[in-house]
Amino acid sequence: MSRSHSATLFAFALLLPALLYILAIVAYPLVDTVSLSFTDAALKPVTKWVGWQNYGKIFNASFSTIIVRTFIWTALSVGMKMVIGICGAVLLNAALPGRTLFRILLMPPWIVPMAIGIFMWGWMYNGQFGMISGLLQNFGITSGPIAFLAYGKTAFWATIVTDVWIGVPLVTIYMLAAMQSIPRDLYEAAWVDGAGRFYRFRRITLPMIVPALITMSMLSLIATFNSFDIIWILTQGGPSGATTTMIIDTFQTGIRSSKYGEGAARAVVICIFVSIFCLVYFRAVRRLSGGAVK
Repeated sequence: MSRSHSATLFAFALLLPALLYILAIVAYPLVDTVSLSFTDAALKPVTKWVGWQNYGKIFNASFSTIIVRTFIWTALSVGMKMVIGICGAVLLNAALPGRTLFRILLMPPWIVPMAIGIFMWGWMYNGQFGMISGLLQNFGITSGPIAFLAYGKTAFWATIVTDVWIGVPLVTIYMLAAMQSIPRDLYEAAWVDGAGRFYRFRRITLPMIVPALITMSMLSLIATFNSFDIIWILTQGGPSGATTTMIIDTFQTGIRSSKYGEGAARAVVICIFVSIFCLVYFRAVRRLSGGAVK
């Protein structure tokens, strides 16, 4: 056996565990879900092949509203996380006293288990003993208690605020790392030329962190689009479906209602949307790198 063939076999041997993992954990469940989406699988002994019937059921006015709501919820949440995260990274990257304390104060959403943090926000949103409602009444902004999770619009924004609180630390630390990798010589040269802070941010910082910005935006987009626990713990998709997103609707249909075929069809639609997001991301990276990424 030649040396090149030995190197090739060795490389395949190294990749084999990862390949087996992908086949067992990713590929097989995906193929099984797609196959299940073409059946009427439910809590019954006999399962029939129904073709595209499950997909025909979900593409109606109700599910279209859920799709639009999911995209709005994702766009608002990701947008707020990116804006707040970049602003926080700029402040932490500046030569300000107390930066270490700021970084410590940024960590509670990571330190506190996610479920506990979400329950904490649920208590704060409570109209009777919640902190937010109490503060609004003490400052005279409202005349009585407000049950934020009892009304559609306030519940929708409450879930967004909670998701932003959980996601901002990761964005901030990631963008801070990107900013600290920028050579200081660029800032010193701009400072010597008389460039102000905003000009240096617009001409140096922002262009240099674009790759990290695109990557973080895509990671946050995928995680937020598939976010389940925040909405489920706070509202379970209510009130009256005001916070029901695609992932919540999939769970309610496939698990709660035991309509496994229809739930699988919804899961496939979610997978298609996430795949489109990934393709857009890869095209953006390829264009940004000038074709270096193949």
